[in-house]
Amino acid sequence: MQLQENISLLPYNTFGIDKKAKYFVQVTDESEVKEAIKVAQDLSIPLIVLGGGSNILLTQDLKALLVKIEIKGVKLLKEDEDHVWVEVGAGENWHSFVMHCIEKNWSGVENLSLIPGTVGASPMQNIGAYGIEIKEVFESLSAVNRHTLETEIFDWESCEFGYRESVFKGKLKDKYIITKVCFKLSKNPIFHTDYGAIKQTLNENGIQELSIKAISDAVIQIRQSKLPDPKQIGNAGSFFKNPTISLSDYEILKKEFPEIPGYPNDEGIKIPAAWLIEQTGWKGKTFENIGVHKNQPLVLVNYGGGDGNALKKLSEEIQESVKKKFGILLFPEVNFL
Repeated sequence: MQLQENISLLPYNTFGIDKKAKYFVQVTDESEVKEAIKVAQDLSIPLIVLGGGSNILLTQDLKALLVKIEIKGVKLLKEDEDHVWVEVGAGENWHSFVMHCIEKNWSGVENLSLIPGTVGASPMQNIGAYGIEIKEVFESLSAVNRHTLETEIFDWESCEFGYRESVFKGKLKDKYIITKVCFKLSKNPIFHTDYGAIKQTLNENGIQELSIKAISDAVIQIRQSKLPDPKQIGNAGSFFKNPTISLSDYEILKKEFPEIPGYPNDEGIKIPAAWLIEQTGWKGKTFENIGVHKNQPLVLVNYGGGDGNALKKLSEEIQESVKKKFGILLFPEVNFL
């Protein structure tokens, strides 16, 4: 483990914001994670965990130890006639893991193709797309307790999954560092094609026999058509969560805005944040070198040399205008640092 000082974080965040970390280290196993925690304690500075850098917005230089998780490996733990249990290092690229599953014909994550970030962030965020959330294939995870330095195991129930939420974003925020995740995947796929444009894309591609690869290819095609590539335009994917409101509030809004879309879930009616942002006139707006993406208003972008504080201010202005017009408060998915 090599401790570095005053390191530019430009290569480590998909927004492409050039800020520095006072200290920086890459860890490849649990022992190095524990060593990094001790270093931060000895230096009396905060410890910040970095995965793929696809869910953060840097607004300042970080007077902290930034720990880049590089724990790798995909290990088949066990299998039966119907399922496989796979343990994956937290530092594995999420999309690469999905592609590995498709190659092995392990089903369950194909709808989550091309989501940026690392495996370790997937349960923390309860990532989801096209009708699937990570909690549906999650088995357990290993995490190092920052206080005791002990490795603890969290099962499905103890993670307290919610919409883009888990216990690690709530009461256990900044108390653990996830090192490995175990998934339970299926040998007998159940295809999910009803969400978004998957079925339409499959038809356009002439797919007559469904497979997890065909669904993954369709999801990739859809995402690439809507979302900018962070390698070309700085962004963190969806900037805001889709809000959920009560049925009664939705019915009131429906009277004033008959075209407002809504999708029932366990908590009420989910409203697409992209629709709300577009209706308030933000889609495609640019402000010097930052803006709102022309194809997907849920994505804020840095066209090059943009400032994190300017992007934060833009997000707050979007929140204010949506709240004023619809009475709905949008919450960021992105973490401000």
